[in-house]
Amino acid sequence: MKLQRKNGLRATALGALALSGALVLTACGSDDNTTPGSGTKTGAASNVKCDDAKGQLLAAGSTAQKNAMDLWVKNFQAACSGVEVNYQAIGSGGGITKFNQGQVAFAGSDSALKPEETEESKKICKGGQGINLPMVGGPVAIGYNLDGVDNLVLDSSTLAKIFDSKIKKWNDEAIAKLNPDVKLPDTEIQAFHRSDESGTTQNLHKYLSEAAPADWKHDPKSKSWLAPGGQAANGSSGVAAQVKQTQGSIGYFELSYATSQSIDTVKLNTGAAAPVEATTENASKAIAAAKIKGTGNDLALSLDYKTKAEGAYPIILVTYEIACDKGNKAETLPTLKAFLNYTVSDEGQKVLAEAGYAPLPAEIAAKVREIVPTLA
Repeated sequence: MKLQRKNGLRATALGALALSGALVLTACGSDDNTTPGSGTKTGAASNVKCDDAKGQLLAAGSTAQKNAMDLWVKNFQAACSGVEVNYQAIGSGGGITKFNQGQVAFAGSDSALKPEETEESKKICKGGQGINLPMVGGPVAIGYNLDGVDNLVLDSSTLAKIFDSKIKKWNDEAIAKLNPDVKLPDTEIQAFHRSDESGTTQNLHKYLSEAAPADWKHDPKSKSWLAPGGQAANGSSGVAAQVKQTQGSIGYFELSYATSQSIDTVKLNTGAAAPVEATTENASKAIAAAKIKGTGNDLALSLDYKTKAEGAYPIILVTYEIACDKGNKAETLPTLKAFLNYTVSDEGQKVLAEAGYAPLPAEIAAKVREIVPTLA
């Protein structure tokens, strides 16, 4: 199966997602219809509200959202002259470290702050603390490179054993049983994982731990890769690059990396009637079942990795933008609020599907839109 970009998303039967078939990918700086004094573009091309945004905004973290962030930054900077948003995709762990050291205005993380990280953030967020604001969702694709095989089905147990170095050949009996009509080669499996601390890794850990507890005994809370064997690469882009160029390889990364490099992805046997493909729509079906576990203005989510719902792809992640609820730096606060207001807006969410991401469920997006203007 060769992945193709989605040009739109159908509304799901759950009715929980704010999706649109029309994608807005615009460079808004070309139109000249700015309402005097509003800082808002009013033309059809864009409704980005710049408000009092100015100067440079520094951020760092998740590589999972890099492609989405690239689109957001491009559109926001085109609409808001004189503004520069600099996002370093260094991994969720690195982003949280920089945030808690006061080096960035916000961090991107594919997992919510741990209690000790929240406590540490209070030193930077004077009178407040770091909060988790969901911003972008999507599937963690399992990409592979195997000559002659373009339709591969695995389940949580075989995935756990592959990444734990217990299944070492592509024609292993467990894989063959799931793919009776596929001629599997007697090739060594080359499994790649992240070398950096990563929320993507943590989400895969959680999936394997919950869906295949008998076969995956590693700490599901760890952002670092814990299983023996395999080969490491830096960032989602690094893992995808290795899978793309290595025959017999398998690795994990966000769907956008598989889409952009035409990497085949695994379909998952979840126990549903048919194996589930890694698509934004199928991820949306799983994300729609997420529950808010955070309190107050913290919107940390609890995801269901064990879902067997028809068409629901269970290896999912939601990337949070982590910011201070109070105690933000006065010089960057207006730009921080304007940028996050844009990313969670209808327009900001619509651009996600083109890059292989899933927009937030409508209910969660609405809550984020309420909180961002209250940041202080």
